[in-house]
Amino acid sequence: MGLRVTYLSKCFLVALGLVFYCEFLIYYIVLLQCWWPQLDPNKADNTINLRQNEQPVRALLLADTHLLGSRKGHWFDKLRREWQMYRAFQTAMGIHNPDIVFVLGDLFDEGLWCSEKEFAYYVNRFNDLFRVPAGSQMFVVVGNHDVGFHYGISPYLHERFSSAFDAQSVRLVSVKGNHFVLVNSMAMEGDGCFLCRPAELQLQKISRRLKCTNGVGRCDRGMDLTQYSRPILLQHFPMYRESDAECSEPDQAPKDEKTQKFRERWECVSKESSEQLLDILKPRLIVTGHTHHGCHRTHREDIHEWTLPSFSWRNKDNPSFMLAVFTPNNYAVSKCAMPRESTVIWLYMFGGALLFFWIMLTYRRLCRHTRWFKTN
Repeated sequence: MGLRVTYLSKCFLVALGLVFYCEFLIYYIVLLQCWWPQLDPNKADNTINLRQNEQPVRALLLADTHLLGSRKGHWFDKLRREWQMYRAFQTAMGIHNPDIVFVLGDLFDEGLWCSEKEFAYYVNRFNDLFRVPAGSQMFVVVGNHDVGFHYGISPYLHERFSSAFDAQSVRLVSVKGNHFVLVNSMAMEGDGCFLCRPAELQLQKISRRLKCTNGVGRCDRGMDLTQYSRPILLQHFPMYRESDAECSEPDQAPKDEKTQKFRERWECVSKESSEQLLDILKPRLIVTGHTHHGCHRTHREDIHEWTLPSFSWRNKDNPSFMLAVFTPNNYAVSKCAMPRESTVIWLYMFGGALLFFWIMLTYRRLCRHTRWFKTN
């Protein structure tokens, strides 16, 4: 009896160790391989004067968490994906401790369909899973799954999400002289809708404030910012591009998807709106989401755009997020890979097979030992 109890205890501990590794430890092993990028002094904009002793801003950026709802989400799939994202995000926060976090839209999978009660549950779940510690701030950009595409957005849906996350159609966030412009991609339709016209006016106002701070144009009282720098544009839709054919990131789209043509206002911002954003804001960096795959492009020679893949393993075998370091005259970015879903599955299969053979061998030895003990 004692041998059997010991045998069962060992089996349980080995199985528990496999689960602990695949569901907890692997996140530390993988995410410890990624760290903050280093600023390159040769890339600094020497026309911008920095304030003394100003520390860089460290930002973590992710996109498309797609928390499952009641319509499409099986309970186990929902439980699995939420645990994975919770574990990855909290591990990243513990290791990297960013000053600021940006989530670039599609927080929810069914935000545009859910009732008021389910939306409140959605918001609470998101806040629990993506909780940030004291000393860090989080800002959210609205996505099409949160409120719908342009023609499906009602004032009610817009106001509901905006109130829950303080996510206006256009928002300026300034941190230590770095200016982040958060834009609702669905408000970039240019048709004068209840979202579009106010968004255009707000973009113009932000542009005037930046110019004023840079000593260009007329400055009204209280308009200037504390420090000028070219802004960082953050939105859900990528800027206009025909497809992902030119993308060559490790987390890029599969080959059969890369050549599929993008529809303006569905898979990307329209060409006209893209040019408008570049003209008005003259950003130094653009970070987007929506496609669920990674991409890197360059606009007008020096404006880099990074499209982040989905943070959810439901949409991507190899999800990732971005770490970025900003000063008013410089920045550096790096992509951080997360554990592959296929790797975790392989570990479970391989570890389970080893455990099974170990159990069979041990069981045979136990049976022989029991027979010997009885005969003697």
